[in-house]
Amino acid sequence: MRPCLKKAALFLSAVCVVSASGQKIPKHKSAIVLFDGRNLDNFDTFLKTKGLNSDSDHVFQVENGALHISGTEMGYVITKSSFHNYYLRAEFKWGEGTFGERKGMARDSGILYNVQGDQKVWPRSVEFQINEGCTGDFWMTDGAALTGMDGPRVTGPPGKALKIDRIGKGPWKNVVGYRDPVNEVEKPYGEWNVLELVTQGNHVYQYVNGKLANEGTDPFPTEGKILLQSEGAEVFFRDVKLYPLK
Repeated sequence: MRPCLKKAALFLSAVCVVSASGQKIPKHKSAIVLFDGRNLDNFDTFLKTKGLNSDSDHVFQVENGALHISGTEMGYVITKSSFHNYYLRAEFKWGEGTFGERKGMARDSGILYNVQGDQKVWPRSVEFQINEGCTGDFWMTDGAALTGMDGPRVTGPPGKALKIDRIGKGPWKNVVGYRDPVNEVEKPYGEWNVLELVTQGNHVYQYVNGKLANEGTDPFPTEGKILLQSEGAEVFFRDVKLYPLK
């Protein structure tokens, strides 16, 4: 174990409880259910071509207890409220289609958090990347910044983004269905995956199916809204809950 991971483990062991997926999660309050499987009352929608709360093509639909995102247009659902210091848990699985400029490419989505600024594709935020072969990467967009556990501080340029690879990431190819041959953290195609995010003070931790996928410090911004992307791939989300930290 690297020294920085030892420090993180010691820090977490002093203040955490064990989650259902096995890793240590800070003590927290009762859940705020962001998506209950019945409606999107806690969210606004945004599409690059149509703007805010205008989804005549039903890119975002609630089906069988899950949020079905068609991926046919670039956009997102975004919480109406902002959050700071929390544990977020969500599940996702891939659908079939890839569309537009991402047709035939690795299926792509993401959870953007600490979202601030104008509604656009894509707003200032830190991203929990969801991408075949890359799930768990950090992306910093439009001025957002984060310091990785082993590297320098990374700041996304205005209107663009830069990434920090997840822990142990292998080679990557941008092709549909791609799986990391060295350290894949996603379950096989068609199965539900558990994503867990902890933002606690100056620390950020991202877990995929119970494994620590990435960690960073000194995020900017430190609070904001949370969004789920439509980024050229069909994807499903369910059981999206946020737990404020004690």
